[in-house]
Amino acid sequence: MESVSATREVSDSGREQIGATARSSAAGKHAGGRRPGETRTRAAILSAARVCFAERGFDATSLRRIAEAAGVDQSLVHHFYGTKENLFLQALELPGKIEEAITAATRGERDGIGERMVRAHLSVWDDVSSRPALMTMVRSAAIHRAAAARLRETATGVLARALSGVITGEDAMLRTSMVATQLIGLAMMRYVALLEPLASADTDTVVRYYGRALQAILEG
Repeated sequence: MESVSATREVSDSGREQIGATARSSAAGKHAGGRRPGETRTRAAILSAARVCFAERGFDATSLRRIAEAAGVDQSLVHHFYGTKENLFLQALELPGKIEEAITAATRGERDGIGERMVRAHLSVWDDVSSRPALMTMVRSAAIHRAAAARLRETATGVLARALSGVITGEDAMLRTSMVATQLIGLAMMRYVALLEPLASADTDTVVRYYGRALQAILEG
């Protein structure tokens, strides 16, 4: 049940991080309502936005809701980020650990790269610090151009760089996009749609089956 439990922990963990950041800022709050810790307040708003967008998507998330989740006045959201669109774009920024994990998985013996990539992919999604940004991107890609563009960049940019020395030939980009399809589809059904029994399957089982599929694409 690790995947379902991890998914349910997104909002709880995110709210704990938001609350800690907001409390830190509130501790130094002036009587006039102005917060001296601008960096902490800005971070709290962005963390809240990622959790809200991941839970509700772009259209169903309001700046008021984000402000409430961050424990700040809505005017501060406007002050730091301007519009919901701009805040959404900031929330789509993905942690560098994603590319690092995938790139590290492609190093070493060619045999087993598929399994190592799937394991690395799942490890990033299982990390509660990176999952909100990933869920925001995947959940919103079908309805928001910026999210779709970020998803394409991740699929073609991050994976293309990581697999540049692994997949070669005239059809290299096609096969790279097929690898991306496998990984994104896995994330969508396991973490967003919660398709059972995939959502509750243990990591080793998913790695074993999906790793074979990726390895076949890598080998052409």
